[in-house]
Amino acid sequence: MTVREGSLEAPTRHPLDWKSADFYDEEKALKEVGRIFDICHGCRRCINLCTAFPTLFDLVDSSSTMEADGVAKQDYWKVVDQCYLCDMCYLTKCPYVPPHPWNVDFPHVMLRAKAVKFRKGGLKLRDKLLSSTDALGKLATIPVVVQTVNALNKNGAARIAMEKMLGVHKDRELPEYASRKFRPNAAASKPFPVKDGKNTPGKVAVFSTCYVNYNEPGMGHDLLAILEHNEIPYVIVEKEACCGMPKLELGDLEAVAKLKDVNIPVLGKLAKEGYAILAAVPSCALMFKQEIPLMFPDDPDVKAVEDAMFDPFEYLVLRKKDGLLRTDFKDKLGKVSYHIPCHSRVQKMGQKTREMLEAIPGTEVNLVERCSGHDGTWGVKSEYFANSMKIGRPVFGQMGSGDPDYVSSDCPIAGRHIMQGMRSSEGAGKAVKAHPITLLRKAYGI
Repeated sequence: MTVREGSLEAPTRHPLDWKSADFYDEEKALKEVGRIFDICHGCRRCINLCTAFPTLFDLVDSSSTMEADGVAKQDYWKVVDQCYLCDMCYLTKCPYVPPHPWNVDFPHVMLRAKAVKFRKGGLKLRDKLLSSTDALGKLATIPVVVQTVNALNKNGAARIAMEKMLGVHKDRELPEYASRKFRPNAAASKPFPVKDGKNTPGKVAVFSTCYVNYNEPGMGHDLLAILEHNEIPYVIVEKEACCGMPKLELGDLEAVAKLKDVNIPVLGKLAKEGYAILAAVPSCALMFKQEIPLMFPDDPDVKAVEDAMFDPFEYLVLRKKDGLLRTDFKDKLGKVSYHIPCHSRVQKMGQKTREMLEAIPGTEVNLVERCSGHDGTWGVKSEYFANSMKIGRPVFGQMGSGDPDYVSSDCPIAGRHIMQGMRSSEGAGKAVKAHPITLLRKAYGI
């Protein structure tokens, strides 16, 4: 195998041909999986990223030929199940991604295999339940029900029963559900004079996300407080559904399309009216920036939303470059161990959260740039819990380095996972878990 000249060009992505019959043809899909596996076996550059690649290479090395062609096709699924679509192999490691003619897109080949498996009915009830974030959130946040759900999630006997019935690992710390959801309890809009910048629209639409709405509404209120402090007019997106990432990770692309049909008309209208759209959870922003556009490349509203979608810190740093962000910080943060999630890194926007935190006087940032290993619902499941903790072990150690005051990650699920790992190894010390948006509000003293 030789690498052609130009293989160091920036990675590009081909649209996902998910509506074609061939996409779901198992024989054709596994043939493409085998082609990619053969290239990966000959390279092995990604062995330290996750457990998918070690699983593949162990299968190859124990096969009769010690080549990819010696791996039984039914064993391909062992690799597929270990991939949680973090995209890091595509963006940071692989020299054979398009425009290279070998056209290696490992995550989307795994996604195709997951879609084939989903069509065949190869998923557990647990997987469908955990990925139905809106339905679970609406049910779990009913008054009285919410207290019961939160109590059961912390009860040892209940968690053992949950593991036996659903396959949710008994030791995984689960996020609490909020008794007061974000959307019904947030000001729907806040008017200020619009001040457009060179890099930023001067008005914002907040896509709250399922997690902020049902689990940590405080993150949403902190974001609104920061916008108000900087006199940035905002609206709460009038109608929203799950971004679709949990369904994408299952290969349920039809469900992703249905959620897109709820979100895009509303978001597209806001984008065309000149709003910057902020999503506080990196996976949600990534869906609108990358995955939905690759599924619907010819939809003009999807394109408008893609162009208008911002990570909150991406927007705030650009606002600062426009000279329109207040820097009247009142409180220092001390030592912050900050983890940048995979779904932030693959947005190709740089380390905007780190940049913003480092602009706060009296704040020292320890940056950890490595996968935490949780990834959405993957690390919740019994069969993957141990692997998620193994992948995260180096992160737990790095985050505890220097006895930090705060442990923080843009991904609130990764933050909880990291804190659990640090406590399990007695490395948490005095550190408090806080989302970067919460830290920024604290620094402003508002």
